[in-house]
Amino acid sequence: MELDAWITAAVEVRRRAYAPYSQFAVGAALITEEGRIFTGCNVENISFGLTICAERVALGSALAAGERRFRAITIVADTQVPVSPCGACRQVLAEFAPGLEVHLATLRGVRVRFSLAELLPRAATGILDRP
Repeated sequence: MELDAWITAAVEVRRRAYAPYSQFAVGAALITEEGRIFTGCNVENISFGLTICAERVALGSALAAGERRFRAITIVADTQVPVSPCGACRQVLAEFAPGLEVHLATLRGVRVRFSLAELLPRAATGILDRP
């Protein structure tokens, strides 16, 4: 099943997270419309506001490879219930893929699915909401 492969990719990249301050490693697998998988892990900084989330690392990798069309993202953490992307990640993902499927999973096998629009309704309202 595709989702199993996506979760495996996110679990594997999670192992490479740089999280010396929070000890909270996260892995993400961003899937293009053609099925390519780009992964990312969180990268912390002692100035915590400079930390980069796994989702944005995966997106940056995909963009650097020339990808612009995305189908899904899978995010994995070692938690009781799946973690959801932060607001900044939701907004950045919405810039490129407002119809994105968001799959959240834990190392214990708990899985949930949302659309990005469910997690961030009206993402383009405001400066981008022009007549």
